[in-house]
Amino acid sequence: MYVWVALGAWIASVLCVCVVRLIARRFNIVDKPGQPRKIHTKPIPLLGGVGVYAAFSLSILVLFLLSSPQGLHITDAHVSSSQIAAILIGGFFLIIGGALDDIFNFKPWQQIIWPLLAVLSVAIGGIGISVLSNPFNGGLISLGIWKDALTAIWLLTAIYTTKFLDGLDGLVSGLTAIGALVIALFSILLFVNMPTALLACMVLGVFLGFLVFNFHPATIFLGEAGSTFAGYMLGVLAILTGAKFAVALLIMGIPILDAAWVIFRRSVIERRSPFIGDRYHLHFRLLDAGFSQRQAVCIIYALAALFGASALFLQSTQKIAALGILLLCTIALGLYISKRKIRVLSEKV
Repeated sequence: MYVWVALGAWIASVLCVCVVRLIARRFNIVDKPGQPRKIHTKPIPLLGGVGVYAAFSLSILVLFLLSSPQGLHITDAHVSSSQIAAILIGGFFLIIGGALDDIFNFKPWQQIIWPLLAVLSVAIGGIGISVLSNPFNGGLISLGIWKDALTAIWLLTAIYTTKFLDGLDGLVSGLTAIGALVIALFSILLFVNMPTALLACMVLGVFLGFLVFNFHPATIFLGEAGSTFAGYMLGVLAILTGAKFAVALLIMGIPILDAAWVIFRRSVIERRSPFIGDRYHLHFRLLDAGFSQRQAVCIIYALAALFGASALFLQSTQKIAALGILLLCTIALGLYISKRKIRVLSEKV
């Protein structure tokens, strides 16, 4: 059943992305090369996220029509129809804002309006982090008045992580698919929640469908709309699975650590806006160290898949240890890349 849902979402994504790519080309909504952090050599259509969102919305509509209390159902005591509506409305804000940004190139303060509206929609829809699992005694920690604040921080972190990460062909779409797969398996095998599993399968399908066009050499980009929608959906799915942040962090750990380091470097060390792009991200450093685009992307895929899969087998305290190992692996990878980059540069000289 879950495989068929993912397959249906994949087909919808392929069809929707084909249409959106034609529209982007027709109206010249493209990402032009020329800036140092842009490594493509010809204009590439944007608005891929519009196609992904359209396919996701269509998949939800079809599942609503096919739902039955005894069989397939996308709503239950854990996930209500109003929450599904809130997810779609929040995603719609990101898609509209992102598409407008792709066309008009908003300033950072204008860009953040749309993620804030998305977070507000989720909160109004009743999706939030009211309790956290205590990894040390298996109990629950009530958040009380801090519920909405932590929900907003978590979703904005997820949204901006994938936004900053979107620098290589297929990187964000592939990582989102890996994350959705792990959350789907977690929901099916451990959390036993059909609506969350179905939503994760749909996210898996639509981003795999987009990856058909986005893996190097890409013929369409996610754009601002798609890169923010990817992190938004992973963040929402983590909340719906019962605030299992250790699972989400093991999947997105390296991108989050990378984004945190880049923001620190831009704002504290270089004393400039953290929202102005550069080539300090891990994926760009892999390229500078001599790896190809596909090799760099696959390295990050492999790490996300390895640590994400570990979340299915580890207990709570073991996940904390795994997060520590992930941090050490990130530091080690950074040191290795720096050493390799020096060797590559010396060979060129």
